[in-house]
Amino acid sequence: MLKTTLCAGVAVFALGVGMANAEIVIAVAGPMTGSYASFGEQALKGAEQAVKDINAKGGVLGEKLKLEVGDDACDPKQAVAVANQFVNKGVKAVIGHFCSGSSIPASAVYQEEGIVQISYGSTNPKLTEQGFANVYRVCGRDDQQGPTAAEMIAKKFKGKKVAILQDKTAYGKGLADETKKKLNELGVQEVMYEAYTAGEKDYSALVTKLKQANIDVIYLGGYHSEGGLIIRQAKEQGLNATLIGGDALGTSEFAAIAGKAGDGTLFSFNPDPRKDPANKKVVEAIRAGGYEPEGYTLYTYGAIQAYTQAIAAAKSTKVADANKAMHGMTFDTVLGKVGFDAKGDMKAPGFVFYEWKNGAFDYVN
Repeated sequence: MLKTTLCAGVAVFALGVGMANAEIVIAVAGPMTGSYASFGEQALKGAEQAVKDINAKGGVLGEKLKLEVGDDACDPKQAVAVANQFVNKGVKAVIGHFCSGSSIPASAVYQEEGIVQISYGSTNPKLTEQGFANVYRVCGRDDQQGPTAAEMIAKKFKGKKVAILQDKTAYGKGLADETKKKLNELGVQEVMYEAYTAGEKDYSALVTKLKQANIDVIYLGGYHSEGGLIIRQAKEQGLNATLIGGDALGTSEFAAIAGKAGDGTLFSFNPDPRKDPANKKVVEAIRAGGYEPEGYTLYTYGAIQAYTQAIAAAKSTKVADANKAMHGMTFDTVLGKVGFDAKGDMKAPGFVFYEWKNGAFDYVN
């Protein structure tokens, strides 16, 4: 896990959007600093645009939205501290967190204090298996994503030697284990299953093991920062393996770290909302601000749309009223028609695969 520290007094800072006397306070939380800060930036850009657009249309329930921002650095203890500060600031809904290891402990605070939580990137099943009526996610789950990857590997790389790596986090280990489980059910036995430590810069010892085992396919349960280093160092040692990962490889920072070695890397994610013609205006607005709305940018935007439509229908920001609407409605969002099941999981369109090539990614043909 990240060891980045941040003074509790500055872990949360306010970003007022619209009128200073806004009464409906929402928040976005994620890694605004640290190794995974690119995901926090995505989340923040999407949330800022959503609040700006909703306020420009008059807000919701006659009030403007005010956005608070929390930096958890993907650290569980810091996430809990951020959650408690949100409580003190009167936050009604939190769009976050990103890392499962942050969302899960923070969810206990939101449950106790009656705050709606909508994660934009936490895929570990445990988040919505706790029986909390106020917890939702607008992304898929590891036990959906892992089997999808396993089926692709078994079909596309039949007979190849597979290694499964995981970074010991709730996200990485969960994803790797779900992939391994399905691979084994399909009759594919991995040659290696190894844990590595996130945050290191030299993975040559791990790469040597992969090379000695003549690995053809590396399935990564982890983040772009380590994945980029591992595949780059693997190619430098002459191991021409294909790297396959989950949604955490969907950031341009992966290409910056991996360089040309990242070409051919595959990763799973939900369908790219940037490609939906209905989202052209939103996408152009964010790009006009000098930012490419990749990865989770539109996921925080969509989460805020769902929440505000729910409280508008409920005519209330009380958590019980919001929950009733969240569970009972379908919402028009940049993610398409969004609904949530009894656990709070999004009735998602499923996962697709993308391939990195020349510093950009696109759907696999």
